[in-house]
Amino acid sequence: MTEQTQTQGAARPLRVAIIGAGPAGIYTADMLAKSEAVKSGEVEVSIDIFDRYPTPFGLIRYGVAPDHPRIKGIITALRQILGSGAVRFFGNVEYGRDLTLGDLQDLYDAVVFSTGAVKDAPLEVEGVELDGVHGAADFVAWYDGHPDYPREWPLEAEQVAVIGNGNVALDVARVLAKHADDMLTTEIPGNVYQGLKASPVTDVHVFGRRGPAQMKFTPLELRELGKVPDVDVIVHDEDYSPEDVADEAAGDSNQAKVMLKTLRKWVEDETPKTASRRLHLHFFQRPEQILGEDGKVVALRTERTRLNEDGSVSPIGEYVDHPMGAVYYAIGYLGSPLPEIPFDLHRGVILNQEGRVIDPEGSVLNGVYASGWIKRGPVGLIGATKSDALETITHLLEDRGQLSAVRPEPEAVVETLESKGVEYTTWDGWLQLDEHEQALGASSHDAEGNPRERVKVVDREEMVRVSRQG
Repeated sequence: MTEQTQTQGAARPLRVAIIGAGPAGIYTADMLAKSEAVKSGEVEVSIDIFDRYPTPFGLIRYGVAPDHPRIKGIITALRQILGSGAVRFFGNVEYGRDLTLGDLQDLYDAVVFSTGAVKDAPLEVEGVELDGVHGAADFVAWYDGHPDYPREWPLEAEQVAVIGNGNVALDVARVLAKHADDMLTTEIPGNVYQGLKASPVTDVHVFGRRGPAQMKFTPLELRELGKVPDVDVIVHDEDYSPEDVADEAAGDSNQAKVMLKTLRKWVEDETPKTASRRLHLHFFQRPEQILGEDGKVVALRTERTRLNEDGSVSPIGEYVDHPMGAVYYAIGYLGSPLPEIPFDLHRGVILNQEGRVIDPEGSVLNGVYASGWIKRGPVGLIGATKSDALETITHLLEDRGQLSAVRPEPEAVVETLESKGVEYTTWDGWLQLDEHEQALGASSHDAEGNPRERVKVVDREEMVRVSRQG
């Protein structure tokens, strides 16, 4: 780097592009903008955040069950960040198609990839290819109105299995069991309401490999199951022992104790089960095989397990066939490869050292970083992305002397997108779409005749049209 280039770089803001406008990307932008180096005046930053969707918020908009207002409330904090003026938002811009790595390195000093993990980790059991087997991520994308997924979903089974013991599994099970009219208090699109309304489901079964004390749900998620109208929660005697739901089973975990208390209440409840739908919780059962006839799911075969002292489980050679018309699996998410970026296909993450992207030989790619699930894998709750982002931006600021942008002017990226004919959306465009969705809600009503808060627009072209009008 020449002395002239260094002088020019020091006289202008550090230009940073963040790819992904979900929680990880937005928190990364916020922590960079509020870093001590920036607040002290040591460095000035100029941040642009891009997303392939026309809207911001990523996982919160397209990966969280719509009947979770508390989780959706995180959008309030994210809105404040994107609406502060410290960050520019460019939506409907796909990395690798609309902007290449070369484009970004030309326009920015640093690029942070925060693209998350949105694909299902594979379920490796016989029969997974049968008609009626679905990954949870695909179902979540459908009921959240994801623009890149089909509008129809095959809800044809009366008996449905959900494999997994985490919050996503419980979200899927709850949405499947819930009556469609009770979802009208949420932002679900009309096609999702109609699909759920026509569902013939009567029983949803959730299967976990381990026991009640090892549930990966949160207490809030578990308690919500007992509040779903006209849905009984059933825990079968053969799937646990009294010791499994005793306080001692939870050890030092207060969270586990709270959940076991909820479970004991259901176990001991002798009230007649009269609801039209039932949600069953099964423990100590691992999926062994999905059975089919004529290419369609007819049953799930599980093998019973026992808990070991170290918390793992071992199969005991006892099998149970559960008649089922559909099987959903929620066993984790996996990140997707990105063009020109070194990637670990097994772990589903970008190759990196504490957020600095590296090649397979371990050499650092100057000016290229990662944060969030695409950096560390799909572990931890949404709030955990803050500490993760701090590590990445700390290294980014340490590296800032290696300025490399050729065209760092803020208007250069706009010129690039327009020259390529990209119909990008902006923060002001999101506010227009937000207002439009709320207006759709005001003109629609829930089962009790009350106006809905909003109705989500699903069609990508419609989102872009509304966002770019005026």
